[in-house]
Amino acid sequence: MKVVLKNLTKRFPSRTKNGADVIAVNNFDFEIPDGKLIGLLGPSGCGKSTTLNLICGLEPPTSGQIFFGDDDVTRLPPENRGVGLVFQNYALYPHLTVLENIMFPLQNLKGPEKMTKPAMREKAMTAAKLVQIDTLLERKPSELSGGQQQRVAIARALVKTPRVLLMDEPLSNLDARLRLQTREEIRRIQQETGVTTIFVTHDQDEAMSISDMIVVMKDGVVQQIGAPQEVYDNPVNLFVSMFLGTPPINVFDGKVENEKLYIGSEAVLSVPGVKDQPVSAAIRPEGFVLDENGPFTLNLSRVEVMGRDTSVVSTHPASRNVTVRSIIPARNKVDRSARTVRFSLLPDKVFLFDVDDDLRLPFVVE
Repeated sequence: MKVVLKNLTKRFPSRTKNGADVIAVNNFDFEIPDGKLIGLLGPSGCGKSTTLNLICGLEPPTSGQIFFGDDDVTRLPPENRGVGLVFQNYALYPHLTVLENIMFPLQNLKGPEKMTKPAMREKAMTAAKLVQIDTLLERKPSELSGGQQQRVAIARALVKTPRVLLMDEPLSNLDARLRLQTREEIRRIQQETGVTTIFVTHDQDEAMSISDMIVVMKDGVVQQIGAPQEVYDNPVNLFVSMFLGTPPINVFDGKVENEKLYIGSEAVLSVPGVKDQPVSAAIRPEGFVLDENGPFTLNLSRVEVMGRDTSVVSTHPASRNVTVRSIIPARNKVDRSARTVRFSLLPDKVFLFDVDDDLRLPFVVE
């Protein structure tokens, strides 16, 4: 099911007499393709959960329209939109078994959609097998692990064969290992069912690993939409570059003179096509190449061995980060007794931004 958001805006009135209204979602315009998994991504308070609530009908929009396919569902009640919801806290009924929890949405169907008990049980069993909890059907939620409870919540959302599946931070209550396992399961289930899915998270690793497309939001405004790798490799502004990536990108105060990027007194990279100006220079941790004759000198703090990679932790007077992290292959040996370490830079891992509006300043990568 294709989902289309047209100029969607949600404004909350101020709680103080003379305060300004809060614009939680501002003119969101986007078409979600049929059968894709879309990650809504951004920091707390950016408007991603509000957007989800608008799509499912829990919040009415201040302005704009929502379409499921060709149907305008903007004013349609939630129960008539054909959406499946998975919440952060699972919201399972503690006195019901797993099977009864999954069957519960089917018991509320009326009219021509009303089902017999055997039909409901069969459909619930099918949903349980899809999420691989069909051996746990007689247990109560208190007898399940966090990951198993999450699977019950997903099965309950899928049992009505929703047109759209909406998931609001579904993994935030799980430990690190379960998060990894469960997000892989969510992707498998989505691909098997083909249901259009919107996945809200503040964890960029989650969004990038399972989404077909990501939507990066800040203060209710969409910053960038695209395939995860494309957004990572080509951020449109400084915020997007800083939000995506683990470890986070390194940001420096720099300047361009004669098409050379200067950080401090060193000309660290050629940037053809950029005029002379002060810039914000952002360098991905993997953009550093250990080079004893490299143009960029950093003050070495420590070296952290991580098995596959080595993290070189250093400082620089022009850095906006407390420390600079450079990720290099473990086979590269750093002289830990040295006071400084030198690097050359990979041009496609260096981004320049205007200091006034933080927009990207493209340059020719030679």
